[in-house]
Amino acid sequence: MAKIRNQYVCSKCETVHIQWSGRCNSCGEWNTLYEQAAASGSGRTVSAGKARSKASICNSLDLGPVDLDWQAISTGSAEFDRALGGGVTAGSVTLIGGEPGIGKSTLLTQFLAAAGSHGYRCLYVSAEESRSQIAGRIHRLGGSEISIGILIANELEDIEDQILKYQPQIVVIDSIQTISDHFMPSSAGSINQVRECATRLSDLAKAEGIALVLVGHVTKDGTLAGPRVLEHLVDTVVYFEGDRDSYLRVLRVIKHRFGPVGDLGMFEMGSAGLVDLENATGVHLVDRVEGQAGSVVFPALDGRRVILTEVQALVVPTSSEQPRRVATGLEMNRVLLLLAVLEKKIGLRLYNKDVFLSVAGGVRLADPAADLAIVAAVVSSLNDQPVDSSYVFVGEVGLGGEIRSASNVRQRLGEASRLGFTTGIVGSNFSDPVSGMLILKVKDVRNALGQASLTFS
Repeated sequence: MAKIRNQYVCSKCETVHIQWSGRCNSCGEWNTLYEQAAASGSGRTVSAGKARSKASICNSLDLGPVDLDWQAISTGSAEFDRALGGGVTAGSVTLIGGEPGIGKSTLLTQFLAAAGSHGYRCLYVSAEESRSQIAGRIHRLGGSEISIGILIANELEDIEDQILKYQPQIVVIDSIQTISDHFMPSSAGSINQVRECATRLSDLAKAEGIALVLVGHVTKDGTLAGPRVLEHLVDTVVYFEGDRDSYLRVLRVIKHRFGPVGDLGMFEMGSAGLVDLENATGVHLVDRVEGQAGSVVFPALDGRRVILTEVQALVVPTSSEQPRRVATGLEMNRVLLLLAVLEKKIGLRLYNKDVFLSVAGGVRLADPAADLAIVAAVVSSLNDQPVDSSYVFVGEVGLGGEIRSASNVRQRLGEASRLGFTTGIVGSNFSDPVSGMLILKVKDVRNALGQASLTFS
Protein backbone atom coordinates (compact mmCIF):
# COMPACT_ATOMS: atom_id res chain seq x y z
CA MET A 1 0.00 0.00 0.00
CA ALA A 2 1.38 3.38 -0.97
CA LYS A 3 2.24 5.76 1.82
CA ILE A 4 -0.12 8.70 2.11
CA ARG A 5 1.49 12.12 2.29
CA ASN A 6 0.15 15.64 2.04
CA GLN A 7 0.42 18.12 -0.78
CA TYR A 8 -1.08 21.55 -1.29
CA VAL A 9 -3.16 22.58 -4.30
CA CYS A 10 -4.11 26.11 -5.38
CA SER A 11 -7.90 26.52 -5.60
CA LYS A 12 -7.50 29.09 -8.41
CA CYS A 13 -5.03 27.50 -10.82
CA GLU A 14 -4.77 23.98 -9.29
CA THR A 15 -0.96 24.08 -9.18
CA VAL A 16 0.44 21.45 -6.80
CA HIS A 17 2.90 22.59 -4.08
CA ILE A 18 4.98 20.33 -1.84
CA GLN A 19 4.86 22.78 1.07
CA TRP A 20 2.21 25.22 2.20
CA SER A 21 2.72 28.87 1.35
CA GLY A 22 0.60 31.95 1.83
CA ARG A 23 0.88 32.77 -1.87
CA CYS A 24 0.65 30.54 -4.94
CA ASN A 25 3.92 30.58 -6.88
CA SER A 26 2.09 30.05 -10.18
CA CYS A 27 -0.84 32.52 -10.24
CA GLY A 28 0.26 34.83 -7.42
CA GLU A 29 -3.03 34.62 -5.49
CA TRP A 30 -2.95 34.76 -1.69
CA ASN A 31 -4.48 32.21 0.72
CA THR A 32 -5.60 29.82 -2.02
CA LEU A 33 -3.63 26.69 -1.08
CA TYR A 34 -5.54 23.81 0.51
CA GLU A 35 -4.27 20.51 1.83
CA GLN A 36 -4.85 17.33 -0.12
CA ALA A 37 -3.77 13.71 0.33
CA ALA A 38 -1.57 12.18 -2.38
CA ALA A 39 -0.05 8.77 -2.93
CA SER A 40 3.70 8.89 -2.38
CA GLY A 41 5.76 8.34 -5.51
CA SER A 42 2.88 8.65 -7.92
CA GLY A 43 1.95 12.31 -7.62
CA ARG A 44 -1.72 11.36 -7.97
CA THR A 45 -4.32 12.52 -5.50
CA VAL A 46 -6.48 10.03 -3.64
CA SER A 47 -9.72 10.54 -1.78
CA ALA A 48 -10.19 8.83 1.56
CA GLY A 49 -13.07 6.39 1.77
CA LYS A 50 -13.52 6.15 -1.99
CA ALA A 51 -11.90 3.55 -4.21
CA ARG A 52 -10.67 4.56 -7.62
CA SER A 53 -13.02 3.44 -10.36
CA LYS A 54 -11.73 1.37 -13.28
CA ALA A 55 -12.32 3.16 -16.56
CA SER A 56 -12.55 1.43 -19.90
CA ILE A 57 -12.24 2.73 -23.44
CA CYS A 58 -15.41 2.51 -25.49
CA ASN A 59 -15.16 2.17 -29.26
CA SER A 60 -17.23 4.74 -31.14
CA LEU A 61 -19.02 1.91 -32.98
CA ASP A 62 -20.44 0.73 -29.64
CA LEU A 63 -22.12 4.05 -28.92
CA GLY A 64 -25.88 4.14 -29.25
CA PRO A 65 -27.98 7.02 -30.57
CA VAL A 66 -27.50 10.27 -28.67
CA ASP A 67 -30.64 11.95 -27.35
CA LEU A 68 -30.27 15.72 -27.71
CA ASP A 69 -33.81 16.46 -26.55
CA TRP A 70 -33.12 17.77 -23.04
CA GLN A 71 -36.04 17.30 -20.68
CA ALA A 72 -36.56 20.67 -19.01
CA ILE A 73 -38.58 20.68 -15.79
CA SER A 74 -40.51 23.92 -15.34
CA THR A 75 -39.75 25.75 -12.11
CA GLY A 76 -43.27 27.16 -11.89
CA SER A 77 -41.90 30.67 -12.41
CA ALA A 78 -41.81 32.33 -15.82
CA GLU A 79 -38.80 34.44 -14.79
CA PHE A 80 -36.88 31.44 -13.43
CA ASP A 81 -37.67 29.44 -16.57
CA ARG A 82 -36.61 32.35 -18.76
CA ALA A 83 -33.21 32.60 -17.07
CA LEU A 84 -32.61 28.84 -17.43
CA GLY A 85 -33.91 28.59 -20.98
CA GLY A 86 -37.07 26.68 -20.10
CA GLY A 87 -36.37 25.15 -16.71
CA VAL A 88 -34.07 22.78 -14.84
CA THR A 89 -32.77 19.91 -16.97
CA ALA A 90 -33.12 16.31 -15.79
CA GLY A 91 -29.72 14.76 -15.05
CA SER A 92 -28.07 18.16 -14.63
CA VAL A 93 -26.36 19.84 -11.66
CA THR A 94 -27.17 23.47 -10.87
CA LEU A 95 -25.23 25.59 -8.39
CA ILE A 96 -27.01 28.63 -6.97
CA GLY A 97 -25.22 31.15 -4.77
CA GLY A 98 -26.22 34.30 -2.97
CA GLU A 99 -25.80 36.24 0.25
CA PRO A 100 -27.45 34.97 3.44
CA GLY A 101 -31.09 36.02 3.72
CA ILE A 102 -31.43 36.98 0.06
CA GLY A 103 -34.09 34.31 -0.59
CA LYS A 104 -32.30 31.25 -2.00
CA SER A 105 -34.22 28.79 0.17
CA THR A 106 -37.50 30.56 -0.58
CA LEU A 107 -36.85 30.41 -4.32
CA LEU A 108 -36.04 26.70 -4.27
CA THR A 109 -38.91 25.83 -1.94
CA GLN A 110 -41.32 27.46 -4.36
CA PHE A 111 -39.69 25.52 -7.20
CA LEU A 112 -40.13 22.20 -5.37
CA ALA A 113 -43.71 23.06 -4.43
CA ALA A 114 -44.56 23.79 -8.07
CA ALA A 115 -42.79 20.65 -9.32
CA GLY A 116 -44.41 18.50 -6.63
CA SER A 117 -47.87 19.75 -7.56
CA HIS A 118 -47.22 18.55 -11.13
CA GLY A 119 -46.35 15.03 -10.06
CA TYR A 120 -42.57 15.23 -9.77
CA ARG A 121 -40.97 13.38 -6.87
CA CYS A 122 -38.95 15.98 -4.95
CA LEU A 123 -36.49 15.79 -2.07
CA TYR A 124 -35.28 18.74 0.00
CA VAL A 125 -32.05 17.98 1.91
CA SER A 126 -31.08 20.43 4.62
CA ALA A 127 -28.35 20.48 7.23
CA GLU A 128 -29.06 24.03 8.37
CA GLU A 129 -32.77 23.98 9.30
CA SER A 130 -35.08 21.71 11.23
CA ARG A 131 -37.91 19.76 9.66
CA SER A 132 -40.51 22.03 11.27
CA GLN A 133 -38.83 25.15 9.84
CA ILE A 134 -38.80 23.73 6.33
CA ALA A 135 -42.36 22.39 6.58
CA GLY A 136 -43.57 25.77 7.85
CA ARG A 137 -41.96 27.56 4.91
CA ILE A 138 -43.47 25.07 2.46
CA HIS A 139 -46.98 25.66 3.82
CA ARG A 140 -46.45 29.44 3.95
CA LEU A 141 -45.48 29.46 0.28
CA GLY A 142 -48.50 27.44 -0.77
CA GLY A 143 -46.91 24.01 -1.05
CA SER A 144 -47.67 20.71 0.59
CA GLU A 145 -45.23 18.72 2.66
CA ILE A 146 -46.81 15.57 1.23
CA SER A 147 -45.51 16.40 -2.27
CA ILE A 148 -41.99 17.22 -1.04
CA GLY A 149 -39.76 14.81 0.84
CA ILE A 150 -37.70 16.42 3.62
CA LEU A 151 -34.38 14.99 4.76
CA ILE A 152 -32.38 16.48 7.62
CA ALA A 153 -28.84 15.16 7.25
CA ASN A 154 -25.26 16.34 6.88
CA GLU A 155 -23.49 13.03 6.23
CA LEU A 156 -22.80 12.36 2.55
CA GLU A 157 -23.31 8.60 2.85
CA ASP A 158 -26.72 9.05 4.48
CA ILE A 159 -27.81 11.43 1.75
CA GLU A 160 -26.67 9.08 -1.01
CA ASP A 161 -28.50 6.14 0.59
CA GLN A 162 -31.74 8.10 0.99
CA ILE A 163 -31.62 9.39 -2.59
CA LEU A 164 -31.24 5.86 -3.90
CA LYS A 165 -34.05 4.67 -1.63
CA TYR A 166 -36.48 7.55 -2.24
CA GLN A 167 -35.77 7.73 -6.02
CA PRO A 168 -36.56 11.46 -6.42
CA GLN A 169 -36.58 13.26 -9.75
CA ILE A 170 -35.49 16.60 -8.23
CA VAL A 171 -33.11 17.05 -5.28
CA VAL A 172 -32.12 20.28 -3.54
CA ILE A 173 -29.06 20.26 -1.24
CA ASP A 174 -29.07 23.23 1.15
CA SER A 175 -26.18 23.72 1.36
CA ILE A 176 -23.14 21.98 -0.13
CA GLN A 177 -20.83 23.61 2.44
CA THR A 178 -22.65 21.85 5.31
CA ILE A 179 -22.32 18.34 3.86
CA SER A 180 -19.32 16.18 4.83
CA ASP A 181 -17.84 12.76 4.22
CA HIS A 182 -16.87 11.31 7.60
CA PHE A 183 -14.07 9.28 5.99
CA MET A 184 -12.22 12.53 5.29
CA PRO A 185 -10.35 14.15 8.19
CA SER A 186 -11.26 17.74 7.32
CA SER A 187 -14.40 19.46 8.59
CA ALA A 188 -17.52 20.35 6.62
CA GLY A 189 -17.08 23.42 4.45
CA SER A 190 -13.38 22.85 3.84
CA ILE A 191 -12.18 22.85 0.25
CA ASN A 192 -11.51 19.10 0.27
CA GLN A 193 -14.96 18.30 1.66
CA VAL A 194 -16.82 20.60 -0.74
CA ARG A 195 -14.95 19.19 -3.72
CA GLU A 196 -15.47 15.55 -2.71
CA CYS A 197 -19.15 15.90 -1.77
CA ALA A 198 -20.02 17.87 -4.89
CA THR A 199 -18.26 15.32 -7.10
CA ARG A 200 -20.03 12.35 -5.50
CA LEU A 201 -23.46 13.96 -5.61
CA SER A 202 -22.93 15.09 -9.21
CA ASP A 203 -21.97 11.56 -10.28
CA LEU A 204 -25.05 10.16 -8.56
CA ALA A 205 -27.38 12.72 -10.16
CA LYS A 206 -26.10 12.04 -13.66
CA ALA A 207 -26.24 8.27 -13.17
CA GLU A 208 -29.84 8.37 -11.90
CA GLY A 209 -31.13 11.18 -14.16
CA ILE A 210 -31.86 13.47 -11.20
CA ALA A 211 -32.12 17.25 -11.50
CA LEU A 212 -29.77 18.27 -8.67
CA VAL A 213 -29.62 21.79 -7.25
CA LEU A 214 -26.78 22.71 -4.89
CA VAL A 215 -27.01 25.82 -2.73
CA GLY A 216 -23.62 27.48 -2.22
CA HIS A 217 -22.42 30.06 0.26
CA VAL A 218 -20.66 33.18 -1.00
CA THR A 219 -17.59 34.97 0.31
CA LYS A 220 -17.51 38.58 1.44
CA ASP A 221 -16.56 39.72 -2.07
CA GLY A 222 -19.62 37.99 -3.57
CA THR A 223 -17.96 34.94 -5.17
CA LEU A 224 -18.96 31.35 -4.43
CA ALA A 225 -17.10 29.84 -1.50
CA GLY A 226 -15.04 26.70 -2.03
CA PRO A 227 -12.66 25.52 -4.77
CA ARG A 228 -12.96 26.99 -8.23
CA VAL A 229 -13.34 23.48 -9.58
CA LEU A 230 -16.84 23.46 -8.06
CA GLU A 231 -18.06 25.86 -10.76
CA HIS A 232 -16.35 23.79 -13.46
CA LEU A 233 -17.94 20.62 -12.12
CA VAL A 234 -21.59 21.69 -12.35
CA ASP A 235 -23.63 22.29 -15.49
CA THR A 236 -25.24 25.57 -14.47
CA VAL A 237 -24.06 28.38 -12.19
CA VAL A 238 -26.63 30.88 -10.97
CA TYR A 239 -26.25 33.94 -8.74
CA PHE A 240 -29.23 35.23 -6.78
CA GLU A 241 -28.64 38.92 -6.13
CA GLY A 242 -30.36 41.85 -4.51
CA ASP A 243 -30.33 44.25 -1.59
CA ARG A 244 -31.97 42.80 1.52
CA ASP A 245 -33.45 46.25 2.19
CA SER A 246 -35.11 46.26 -1.24
CA TYR A 247 -37.92 44.15 -2.66
CA LEU A 248 -36.12 43.52 -5.97
CA ARG A 249 -34.26 40.24 -6.60
CA VAL A 250 -32.29 39.28 -9.71
CA LEU A 251 -31.41 35.76 -10.85
CA ARG A 252 -28.31 35.85 -13.05
CA VAL A 253 -27.05 32.82 -15.01
CA ILE A 254 -23.31 32.91 -15.70
CA LYS A 255 -22.83 29.34 -16.93
CA HIS A 256 -25.33 27.03 -18.62
CA ARG A 257 -24.47 23.93 -20.62
CA PHE A 258 -28.04 23.48 -21.84
CA GLY A 259 -28.71 26.95 -23.21
CA PRO A 260 -27.48 30.52 -23.57
CA VAL A 261 -26.12 32.52 -20.65
CA GLY A 262 -26.61 36.15 -19.74
CA ASP A 263 -30.38 36.21 -19.33
CA LEU A 264 -31.96 37.48 -16.13
CA GLY A 265 -34.89 36.52 -13.99
CA MET A 266 -36.39 39.34 -11.94
CA PHE A 267 -38.55 38.88 -8.86
CA GLU A 268 -40.31 40.85 -6.18
CA MET A 269 -39.93 39.64 -2.59
CA GLY A 270 -43.12 39.86 -0.55
CA SER A 271 -44.78 38.30 2.46
CA ALA A 272 -45.97 35.38 0.32
CA GLY A 273 -42.54 34.69 -1.15
CA LEU A 274 -41.04 35.57 -4.52
CA VAL A 275 -43.31 36.82 -7.29
CA ASP A 276 -42.35 37.28 -10.95
CA LEU A 277 -41.83 40.95 -11.76
CA GLU A 278 -44.38 41.83 -14.41
CA ASN A 279 -42.85 45.09 -15.64
CA ALA A 280 -39.18 44.20 -15.24
CA THR A 281 -38.04 46.48 -18.08
CA GLY A 282 -39.40 49.67 -16.52
CA VAL A 283 -39.22 48.79 -12.84
CA HIS A 284 -36.64 51.52 -12.12
CA LEU A 285 -38.78 54.24 -13.73
CA VAL A 286 -41.84 53.81 -11.51
CA ASP A 287 -40.92 56.71 -9.21
CA ARG A 288 -39.42 58.95 -11.89
CA VAL A 289 -40.56 62.58 -11.84
CA GLU A 290 -41.00 63.90 -15.37
CA GLY A 291 -39.90 67.41 -16.27
CA GLN A 292 -37.04 67.45 -13.78
CA ALA A 293 -33.68 68.88 -14.83
CA GLY A 294 -30.79 66.44 -14.69
CA SER A 295 -32.92 63.34 -15.33
CA VAL A 296 -32.30 61.25 -18.45
CA VAL A 297 -33.44 57.72 -19.42
CA PHE A 298 -30.95 55.16 -20.69
CA PRO A 299 -31.95 51.66 -21.96
CA ALA A 300 -29.28 49.49 -20.34
CA LEU A 301 -28.51 46.01 -21.61
CA ASP A 302 -27.91 43.52 -18.81
CA GLY A 303 -27.03 40.18 -20.34
CA ARG A 304 -29.69 39.72 -23.02
CA ARG A 305 -32.32 41.81 -21.26
CA VAL A 306 -33.03 45.53 -21.63
CA ILE A 307 -33.64 47.43 -18.39
CA LEU A 308 -34.60 51.10 -18.64
CA THR A 309 -32.68 53.13 -16.06
CA GLU A 310 -32.74 56.75 -14.93
CA VAL A 311 -29.43 58.61 -14.88
CA GLN A 312 -29.57 61.61 -12.55
CA ALA A 313 -27.15 64.53 -12.32
CA LEU A 314 -26.85 67.46 -9.92
CA VAL A 315 -24.43 70.28 -10.77
CA VAL A 316 -24.01 73.04 -8.18
CA PRO A 317 -21.56 75.95 -7.77
CA THR A 318 -18.72 75.61 -5.28
CA SER A 319 -16.09 77.89 -3.81
CA SER A 320 -13.72 75.03 -3.10
CA GLU A 321 -10.43 74.87 -4.97
CA GLN A 322 -11.06 71.16 -5.50
CA PRO A 323 -14.63 70.65 -6.74
CA ARG A 324 -16.27 67.39 -5.78
CA ARG A 325 -16.99 64.60 -8.24
CA VAL A 326 -19.32 61.90 -6.84
CA ALA A 327 -20.72 59.00 -8.87
CA THR A 328 -23.06 56.31 -7.54
CA GLY A 329 -23.58 53.31 -9.80
CA LEU A 330 -21.14 54.62 -12.41
CA GLU A 331 -17.43 54.18 -13.00
CA MET A 332 -15.67 57.28 -11.65
CA ASN A 333 -12.89 57.21 -14.27
CA ARG A 334 -15.51 57.19 -17.02
CA VAL A 335 -17.34 60.13 -15.43
CA LEU A 336 -14.13 62.18 -15.17
CA LEU A 337 -13.39 61.45 -18.83
CA LEU A 338 -16.81 62.67 -19.92
CA LEU A 339 -16.55 65.84 -17.83
CA ALA A 340 -13.19 66.55 -19.46
CA VAL A 341 -14.73 66.12 -22.92
CA LEU A 342 -17.50 68.58 -22.04
CA GLU A 343 -14.97 71.19 -20.89
CA LYS A 344 -12.62 70.73 -23.86
CA LYS A 345 -15.03 70.20 -26.76
CA ILE A 346 -18.11 72.15 -25.64
CA GLY A 347 -16.48 74.79 -23.48
CA LEU A 348 -18.56 74.14 -20.36
CA ARG A 349 -17.14 75.62 -17.18
CA LEU A 350 -17.18 72.81 -14.67
CA TYR A 351 -13.99 73.65 -12.78
CA ASN A 352 -16.01 75.66 -10.26
CA LYS A 353 -18.91 73.21 -9.97
CA ASP A 354 -19.57 70.16 -7.82
CA VAL A 355 -20.95 67.31 -9.93
CA PHE A 356 -23.02 64.49 -8.44
CA LEU A 357 -24.19 61.58 -10.57
CA SER A 358 -26.40 58.63 -9.64
CA VAL A 359 -28.29 55.77 -11.25
CA ALA A 360 -31.72 55.43 -9.65
CA GLY A 361 -32.70 52.16 -8.03
CA GLY A 362 -29.20 51.09 -7.01
CA VAL A 363 -28.34 49.91 -10.53
CA ARG A 364 -24.66 49.76 -11.50
CA LEU A 365 -23.79 50.74 -15.08
CA ALA A 366 -20.53 49.74 -16.72
CA ASP A 367 -21.87 50.03 -20.27
CA PRO A 368 -20.05 52.64 -22.43
CA ALA A 369 -23.36 53.20 -24.24
CA ALA A 370 -24.49 55.18 -21.17
CA ASP A 371 -21.99 57.97 -21.98
CA LEU A 372 -24.47 60.04 -23.96
CA ALA A 373 -27.08 59.83 -21.22
CA ILE A 374 -24.54 60.96 -18.62
CA VAL A 375 -23.48 63.93 -20.75
CA ALA A 376 -27.10 64.98 -21.35
CA ALA A 377 -27.93 64.69 -17.63
CA VAL A 378 -24.95 66.89 -16.63
CA VAL A 379 -25.76 69.62 -19.16
CA SER A 380 -29.46 69.46 -18.25
CA SER A 381 -28.70 70.03 -14.56
CA LEU A 382 -26.04 72.68 -15.23
CA ASN A 383 -28.45 74.87 -17.24
CA ASP A 384 -31.56 73.80 -15.32
CA GLN A 385 -33.17 72.59 -18.55
CA PRO A 386 -35.34 69.46 -18.35
CA VAL A 387 -34.95 66.88 -21.11
CA ASP A 388 -38.10 65.83 -22.93
CA SER A 389 -39.51 62.87 -20.96
CA SER A 390 -40.10 60.88 -24.18
CA TYR A 391 -36.36 60.83 -25.09
CA VAL A 392 -33.84 58.05 -24.54
CA PHE A 393 -30.09 58.31 -25.16
CA VAL A 394 -27.76 55.55 -26.42
CA GLY A 395 -24.16 56.11 -27.47
CA GLU A 396 -20.53 55.97 -26.45
CA VAL A 397 -18.62 59.26 -26.31
CA GLY A 398 -15.04 59.30 -27.61
CA LEU A 399 -12.24 61.58 -26.41
CA GLY A 400 -12.76 63.75 -29.48
CA GLY A 401 -16.41 64.29 -28.61
CA GLU A 402 -17.62 61.92 -31.35
CA ILE A 403 -20.55 59.56 -30.75
CA ARG A 404 -19.62 55.95 -31.35
CA SER A 405 -22.06 53.15 -32.08
CA ALA A 406 -23.30 50.91 -29.26
CA SER A 407 -24.30 47.25 -29.19
CA ASN A 408 -27.88 46.04 -29.68
CA VAL A 409 -29.27 49.53 -30.28
CA ARG A 410 -32.34 48.19 -32.06
CA GLN A 411 -33.21 45.93 -29.11
CA ARG A 412 -32.75 48.79 -26.64
CA LEU A 413 -34.92 51.21 -28.61
CA GLY A 414 -37.54 48.52 -29.21
CA GLU A 415 -38.05 48.03 -25.46
CA ALA A 416 -38.10 51.78 -24.91
CA SER A 417 -40.76 52.16 -27.60
CA ARG A 418 -42.84 49.42 -25.97
CA LEU A 419 -42.88 51.46 -22.75
CA GLY A 420 -44.03 54.63 -24.48
CA PHE A 421 -40.81 56.47 -25.35
CA THR A 422 -41.00 58.04 -28.79
CA THR A 423 -37.56 59.53 -29.57
CA GLY A 424 -34.09 57.98 -29.46
CA ILE A 425 -30.84 59.89 -29.82
CA VAL A 426 -28.15 57.52 -31.11
CA GLY A 427 -24.90 57.47 -33.06
CA SER A 428 -24.95 58.27 -36.77
CA ASN A 429 -23.96 54.71 -37.75
CA PHE A 430 -27.29 53.24 -36.65
CA SER A 431 -29.53 52.61 -39.67
CA ASP A 432 -32.30 50.18 -38.65
CA PRO A 433 -35.83 51.55 -38.24
CA VAL A 434 -37.69 50.97 -34.97
CA SER A 435 -41.47 50.84 -34.93
CA GLY A 436 -43.00 53.78 -33.07
CA MET A 437 -39.64 55.46 -32.47
CA LEU A 438 -38.24 58.63 -34.06
CA ILE A 439 -34.49 58.10 -34.51
CA LEU A 440 -32.26 61.17 -34.23
CA LYS A 441 -28.75 60.33 -35.46
CA VAL A 442 -25.90 62.46 -34.14
CA LYS A 443 -22.18 62.60 -34.94
CA ASP A 444 -20.82 64.35 -31.87
CA VAL A 445 -21.73 65.67 -28.42
CA ARG A 446 -22.52 69.16 -29.67
CA ASN A 447 -24.97 67.78 -32.23
CA ALA A 448 -26.57 65.48 -29.62
CA LEU A 449 -27.16 68.30 -27.14
CA GLY A 450 -28.67 70.41 -29.89
CA GLN A 451 -31.08 67.64 -30.86
CA ALA A 452 -32.14 67.40 -27.20
CA SER A 453 -32.71 71.20 -27.15
CA LEU A 454 -30.02 71.68 -24.49
CA THR A 455 -27.99 74.89 -24.61
CA PHE A 456 -24.29 74.77 -23.79
CA SER A 457 -22.96 78.25 -24.43
